[in-house]
Amino acid sequence: MRARSCAGAPAPTFSSGPDVRVLVTRPQPDAERTAAALRTRGHAAVVAPLLRIEPVDDVELGSGPWAAILVTSAHAAAIARHRRFIALKKLPVLAVGARSAQAMRDVGFAEVISADGGAGELTRLAAGRIEGGASLLYLAGAERSGDLAGDLAAQNFTVQTAVVYRAVAADALPYAAIEALTAGIGGVLHFSKRSAEAYVKAAQVAGFADAGIDKPVHFCLSAQVAEPLARAGAAEIRIAERPDEAALIALIPA
Repeated sequence: MRARSCAGAPAPTFSSGPDVRVLVTRPQPDAERTAAALRTRGHAAVVAPLLRIEPVDDVELGSGPWAAILVTSAHAAAIARHRRFIALKKLPVLAVGARSAQAMRDVGFAEVISADGGAGELTRLAAGRIEGGASLLYLAGAERSGDLAGDLAAQNFTVQTAVVYRAVAADALPYAAIEALTAGIGGVLHFSKRSAEAYVKAAQVAGFADAGIDKPVHFCLSAQVAEPLARAGAAEIRIAERPDEAALIALIPA
């Protein structure tokens, strides 16, 4: 197994073109947006989501008051369905990146600031902008890769975590993925550890361990995302310089 970061790494054994498919397994509608970005660069993108995002309605938020809202995914915009949304949208929002920040603006939040990075950058943004000892509301998914609340608690913040969405894994490979793997693919994009786990499991169950795991180049948003692929024996793994879509797509030769 050869897992390298993109910085200073040799080019992956990947050639793009209209006959070389790149599989996009992230949930909709993000998958279609990513596929469109890939196609503008000349890649043949195949959309085959392995996760489905479901909002969690009427989640208990706690009493507050909160100094700000924290979000680490665009899916946190599901809070717009909540009965307390009118009051919540008056609060400032600290978002992990540009995409999550825009999603919150789109549903009506006026004061939104992006950390333009990962959970570490979001923690630093909160510590730099919010007075210590304040209470923060974290609009999270059911499964989280880091411990944002714990990191901020260590800096004297009180964080109320409210699960406002969940990712449900597909039971089997989508037909589009089966068709693409049968014909042959050049690469797979992985945006989360959960989707990478779902992909490995579904590919193995469907008998595509070779065509789906061993042979393609796997382009991963972070080292953590790459872990299930490394355990499964993937030969070519590339990790983005930054945990965002642009950096991930930049890994793929134009």
